[in-house]
Amino acid sequence: MQYCTRCVYPSISAVPLGFDENGVCTGCRAHDQKKTIDWAERAEWIKEIADEYRVTDGSNYDCIIPVSGGKDSWYQTWYAKEVLGLNPLLVTYNSNNYLQVGLRNLKRMREVFGVDHHFFTPSPQTLIKLNRLCFKKMGDMNWHAHCGIFTYPVQVAVKYRIPLIIWGEHGYTDLGGMFSMNDLIEMTAKFRLEHAQRGYDWFDMLDREEGEEEGLQARDLLWARYPSDDELEEIEVRGIYLGNFVNWDGNEQTELMKKFGFEESPVPFDRTYRRVSNLDDMHENGIHDYLKFVKFGYGRASDHACKDIRSGKMTREEGVEMVRKYDHVKPRDLLRWLQYVGMSEAEFDAIADTFRDSRVWQKNSSGEWTKENIWGTPSAYPVPSLTESNIEWSEFQKQAVPQ
Repeated sequence: MQYCTRCVYPSISAVPLGFDENGVCTGCRAHDQKKTIDWAERAEWIKEIADEYRVTDGSNYDCIIPVSGGKDSWYQTWYAKEVLGLNPLLVTYNSNNYLQVGLRNLKRMREVFGVDHHFFTPSPQTLIKLNRLCFKKMGDMNWHAHCGIFTYPVQVAVKYRIPLIIWGEHGYTDLGGMFSMNDLIEMTAKFRLEHAQRGYDWFDMLDREEGEEEGLQARDLLWARYPSDDELEEIEVRGIYLGNFVNWDGNEQTELMKKFGFEESPVPFDRTYRRVSNLDDMHENGIHDYLKFVKFGYGRASDHACKDIRSGKMTREEGVEMVRKYDHVKPRDLLRWLQYVGMSEAEFDAIADTFRDSRVWQKNSSGEWTKENIWGTPSAYPVPSLTESNIEWSEFQKQAVPQ
């Protein structure tokens, strides 16, 4: 297993990345590009785009901003409203797993910035079925969230004839350097399907294969259908990433948004040291991220450490310690998720094991999963049983919004 010599990313990764002759990953190289970009010039570019789409007669919104209520949502809304002077419509796809602090942030953002907000939630029955089905089908119970986030705001854009959508940063470029910062990548249907949704679309969720019968029907997934090419072309929908026009720094932006009232989580997560990310879904930093460790051998602590190493807020040695402390942890929110979908922990573990990447994981003579580590020595990672350990619900789990 090769690891980046500058950050902590492994070569077997959930995001596409490569390494140069010095062993530096493409994510670090994309970050280097930010140091040479004329950000004042790019700020003028986005002002020109805003002027192009501004509705001067007040007959419609100027743009749509897809928001979860997280730190990035706050920054996007602040920038569009206060810097660009736009009148945005905020659009939220609700995955049904909000933390109390996340929901407070979402509601407060609308009040602080004085903007209208469109909030959509699929039925709990549909979401529970999709959680179970997508965990079994692709090892990702949050597929519905990826689909909803990248589909529903585009539906709203078409329905209300608002062509400009302002997204935050392009995650695949930021984390793995999938594109150059000079590509000025925009959101496309191809990205939605092939990357955000792992190649699966709404019709793949209808009953087709033995063992995957959940009884989902086409009428249950109206929110998951991407508009047709004709509908997109009629109003010329365009999705831009704000991260192409401002020198995106999540830590600095969070501190700025705290001045307006943004709250971080009052309790720590089990699998990462940050308290400001993914407050809209208690499982995103928990059991959803644990499956990335099961598949690829790393987790969100690695993601966050890479960002902090690149921005100079952490040394690589400190990042390695975060990896050692957090990436392998089986999180306690699993107990809540098992209850939510009606599954045993033994069944969960058995299904999760089918997604382990054989390039990362091997079994030792004791039947334990082992892998190479960034600190140079291999380790065995026995799979603990939280149920048998009688682990009590953590303070973090008690922060979930009741469903």
